[in-house]
Amino acid sequence: MLALGAAAVPGAAMAAVTVTFVQAENFRDLPFSPSDRERVLKELGEFFVGLEKRLPPGQDLKIEVLDLDMAGRMVPNFRAGQDLRVLNGGADWPHMTLRYSLSANGAVLASGQDHLNDMAYLDRINGYVDGDSLRYEKRMVDDWFKAKFAAAPKR
Repeated sequence: MLALGAAAVPGAAMAAVTVTFVQAENFRDLPFSPSDRERVLKELGEFFVGLEKRLPPGQDLKIEVLDLDMAGRMVPNFRAGQDLRVLNGGADWPHMTLRYSLSANGAVLASGQDHLNDMAYLDRINGYVDGDSLRYEKRMVDDWFKAKFAAAPKR
């Protein structure tokens, strides 16, 4: 279980996000190489932690990622030494299952389990640069966060 969280400042009423990847070794779709898998989870975890900027001060969001199926499919590429991600816009859209709990001052404000997906991931404008390997997953999380917590994105 991999967990990431924001460092809290003593005495400050800052928002905080913690994320845990529950049994990431069982996720449906991650790169084949262990170092690439670790990089994807680290980058996605840091993205989740960055959501704290969109929460009101004093609120804490705990997220457990239960499953991840990235956009496209991973294909081993032995020549380049790095897996290739092939996107065709068909039934290869990104999916994620997560459990969350939003709290403030020890009181739970909202909690639940959601199944995120973006079936039109190649047909929509994406605000993330083409070089961002998780741009489809990040946009999917942005959409979920905005709908669930009504916070405007700040990048």
